[in-house]
Amino acid sequence: MRRRPSRLVMGAAAALAVALVAAGCEAKVYGTTPAPPKAPPVTGVAPQGELAPLPQAPPDEPAATFDGLADRARQATADAAKAGAKISAVVLDRNTGQIVSSGDQPFPIASVVKLFIADDLLMRDEPLSPVDRRSLDVMLRSSDDSAAEIFWNQLGGSAVIGRIVARYKLTGTSAPYDGHWDVTLSTASDLVRYYDMLLDGSGGLPRDKAEIILSNLALSTPMAIDGTQPGGVYPQRFGIPDGLYAEPVAVKQGWFCCWNGANQLHVSTGVIGPERRYVMAISSLQPTDPAAARNTITQVVKTMFPGGRI
Repeated sequence: MRRRPSRLVMGAAAALAVALVAAGCEAKVYGTTPAPPKAPPVTGVAPQGELAPLPQAPPDEPAATFDGLADRARQATADAAKAGAKISAVVLDRNTGQIVSSGDQPFPIASVVKLFIADDLLMRDEPLSPVDRRSLDVMLRSSDDSAAEIFWNQLGGSAVIGRIVARYKLTGTSAPYDGHWDVTLSTASDLVRYYDMLLDGSGGLPRDKAEIILSNLALSTPMAIDGTQPGGVYPQRFGIPDGLYAEPVAVKQGWFCCWNGANQLHVSTGVIGPERRYVMAISSLQPTDPAAARNTITQVVKTMFPGGRI
């Protein structure tokens, strides 16, 4: 994600349809999309036509033990608060419907909105060109902003959010106040709902197309494309991937500075487990440096799930 300098959002935009009363973030000026930076190498690409089918959550599997998870989530949130971080986290067991939540205030979802862009793009009848398919893959795996910007504009900008909200019945998600995709607002519970409906098909995206998204997220690269950072890359294993290190995960991450002052924003979302049984979304806002902020959100996940496993 790009760096976003903070500014006071005035007038009607200040509401942002939520109680953030944000000091906001000023987007960089968009116009002609710059040539995308060289992407990190992508390895382990599944051949076309050989993607594993989306699993259904096994109906008769015994309930997962969430014993103690709510207490650990409260402890993790309290520990993070001591470091100045504001945490919002939701975990869902798709088999049993159990949900554990630790705060669910709206936040800007940064590059996580690339899920919505990809979903809306794949919902169209016309097939993707080879060039667009490659751009989609890199956008999801390596969080390429240039690809996201091109698709966002082609699809009508904020209209993307309206269509996703309608199909997935998201009650806490709203279009960006300034028209720039990275300040789309959502909640951890809405993002968990989105993944759950993407997995079971109830959001309307055909299962073969949903698998394009999920299989790309399973190939998330350790470093993301980010032209604002030294070397043009940014570590994106924070949160779920490094916190749930003993589980297979498929994740979409988001980040930028700064929001509501000098806060570093980090968002980690995805599906967890060999049967894609669990869904989690977590965000952190913390006035610190990027490395410390990444460590904070990862430590929250580790505290919630000792041993790196659900």
